Amino acid sequence: MIPAAVGYVRADSTEEAVAALREHGDEAKLLAGGQSLIPLMRLRLARPGLLVDMGRADDLRGISVDGDTVSIGALTSHSDLEHSAELAEVCPLLAHVASQIGDPAVRHRGTLGGSLVHADPASDLPAAVLALGGTLVATGPDGSREIEVSDFFTGFLESALAADEVLIAVRIPISTGGWSYQKFNRRAQDWAIVGVAVAESGAGVSLVNMGSTPLRASAVEAAVAGGAGVSDAASVAADGTEPPSDNNADASYREHLARVLTERALVDAGA
Repeated sequence: MIPAAVGYVRADSTEEAVAALREHGDEAKLLAGGQSLIPLMRLRLARPGLLVDMGRADDLRGISVDGDTVSIGALTSHSDLEHSAELAEVCPLLAHVASQIGDPAVRHRGTLGGSLVHADPASDLPAAVLALGGTLVATGPDGSREIEVSDFFTGFLESALAADEVLIAVRIPISTGGWSYQKFNRRAQDWAIVGVAVAESGAGVSLVNMGSTPLRASAVEAAVAGGAGVSDAASVAADGTEPPSDNNADASYREHLARVLTERALVDAGA
């Protein structure tokens, strides 16, 4: 299907993007890699009046380490995350998860910031950033602010980012402890039917496609912190979740997968 008619402007910097969003309000949508927004537009599920193309805003790309924190520009591509030797050393979970997204074409165009702002509960990277306890940095007409990732996802495809704000960076504590990412899908390039990300040997655990937003598996984290064995901790993986039922799996099957994949991930992470 062909998208509806839409206006287009190019923003070569964060400042230009913020100005365009402020001028055009809710009608404007930021275009990063386009791997989430364009398919929605083709299906007429999203009909923005104006696209603000951020593709040339090079100030929002790059990976740097400062002390015990790794900072990643919002326009850093999945491929850059996947192939960064520096990221693989200080945060291997994030580098690995990026390598599991779609295919090479998607990974070369898709961006970390775009994936987080899209806020799809079936996406891989939001779960990884949740498990790692990241902080998101946004800027708008009133200046910059930091948003804890646990507060960022507010509903299905909804986030705490204001209509006139731009996500500019993601900050993640250096994490070299035991980690794992397990996901189950029908084909290699499909969205995960269920996925589990584990950081720091179970201190951070998050779930993919187990609710209307990316979720922390808080019951599992509490069980691990309390000294529970892997099987006992994994048995509560579905507690507090509301998994969807669709053509790929019903809710009860997703709950089963969450428990199985969580146990595998905890074992793999050395919990």
